[in-house]
Amino acid sequence: MSNFSKTARRSKIRRRVRSKISGTADTPRLAVFKSSKHVYAQLIDDQAGHTIAAASTVSKNMKDQMGEKAKMEKAEAIGEFLAKEAIDKGINQVVFDRSGYKYHGIIKSLAEGARKGGLQF
Repeated sequence: MSNFSKTARRSKIRRRVRSKISGTADTPRLAVFKSSKHVYAQLIDDQAGHTIAAASTVSKNMKDQMGEKAKMEKAEAIGEFLAKEAIDKGINQVVFDRSGYKYHGIIKSLAEGARKGGLQF
């Protein structure tokens, strides 16, 4: 049993993964963050240091579409919306950054939504 709390463990994994992956203008990083109530995703160009596109359950353009959906359905809708935004800007390929979260549940449904929307990673 480790002495790390869940957040410390996630931070350690996140730092380790971020040392190896980086987003560019051609293949931005698809970063995911989840809280207990909301999900956030953004495409980041690390070389230029700016966000290309972002979507979340609290953003104005997505709030109307969310309604009374379950969290996993909301995450999938955010993935599809972000994929649409990326394709409109000419981006097809991304690097997925799960931010230290396990690849299941909400993170997996967001990734599947992005793939369904046309992104490749």
